[in-house]
Amino acid sequence: MTENIGIIGAGPSGIVAAGIAGSLGKDVTLIEKNERIGKKLFITGKGRCNITNSAPIEDFFDKVMRNKTFLYSSFYTFNNIDIMNLLEDYGLKIKIERGNRVFPASNKSSDVISTFHKFLQDKNVSIELNTKVEKIIFTDNRFTVLANDRKYIFDKLLLCTGGKSYPSTGSTGDGYRFAKELGHSITPLRPSLVPIVLSDSWVKELQGLSLKNVKISAFSSGKLLYEEFGEMVFTHYGISGPIVLSMSNYLHKYLEKDITIFLDLKPALDFEKLDNRLLRDFNQNANKQIKNSLDDLLPQKIIPLIITLSKIHPEKVINQITKEERKNLISILKGFPMNFKSFRPIEEAIITSGGISIKEINPSTMESKIIPGLFFSGEIIDVDALTGGFNLQIAYSTGYLAGINI
Repeated sequence: MTENIGIIGAGPSGIVAAGIAGSLGKDVTLIEKNERIGKKLFITGKGRCNITNSAPIEDFFDKVMRNKTFLYSSFYTFNNIDIMNLLEDYGLKIKIERGNRVFPASNKSSDVISTFHKFLQDKNVSIELNTKVEKIIFTDNRFTVLANDRKYIFDKLLLCTGGKSYPSTGSTGDGYRFAKELGHSITPLRPSLVPIVLSDSWVKELQGLSLKNVKISAFSSGKLLYEEFGEMVFTHYGISGPIVLSMSNYLHKYLEKDITIFLDLKPALDFEKLDNRLLRDFNQNANKQIKNSLDDLLPQKIIPLIITLSKIHPEKVINQITKEERKNLISILKGFPMNFKSFRPIEEAIITSGGISIKEINPSTMESKIIPGLFFSGEIIDVDALTGGFNLQIAYSTGYLAGINI
């Protein structure tokens, strides 16, 4: 008799697991509370879907922030090349961009989701949409799933309901409750890859300002905690963007301390080269006021604040600026100070850090060590990584491992 498999959560992990289990001849039912599969996939990569990363799979471990050794079997059993091949086999054209990020050639996440849909149909997976699971009961080595006033009975069950971030996509933390009720431990949940709130009074003045090719460095008590080069944006509460989100992953352990973040607006120029550049600009604008003479160097929106922090009067004429004032200006350009206050809430994080304890999951199969026949995969597990397609690869790899073992 064919085993009856239940999979709760039709995100990337559940999709891969369902298709793989279906390809092995299992009777698979994929249950999803949303009106469509892959709802969180739809918004990844700013709506383009950063499918995975094309770097060698051994490089992925450096990008995993928590419990990387747990993922050895997953990554080496089903890697980034495997997921690219699977999608291409079902007709999706892909491309590789800066940072080895992999995207659909069309730049449409909907094309990735429709390709996954073909995969599920081809493997005869039964998909139950708009179906919200309320309770899971384990008795007589079988799982009873109560959802929408219906009762599903499964021989084996995979929980891959995601984390608590982006609740509008269905990731509301239900899976943690189900796992806990079934006897599993949940490590503390916290936001990961999340924007940062600043305590500085000027924050709203820079709202909407986007910067490229800048460097941010976080310090506490003179110790460098993290630095990153790339893109960022100022918001009404603080800062966000790729380099800020990556930084957030490193700062959790230092939250008890005062953290100052410095922004280098001209990382390609050292102090001396920037001084020479300023002198050239000043010579060309000798009779202008300082507030009207930095447009070639900086975005207009940040100029008034830079001048204020440099302690130069905005109406001071360039040819009256002292060497000391110029040095102050360079110091601010190379180290614009921002005072860390907190992270934005977990609902605004890209992913959730924490989750079902890896001590209670077999890393070779993704099966529970507490309840036979119960499996976990994806973000619900206490593993997470940096941006760049690495978290989605965790979802596919753990989903595949669960799918072949369930």
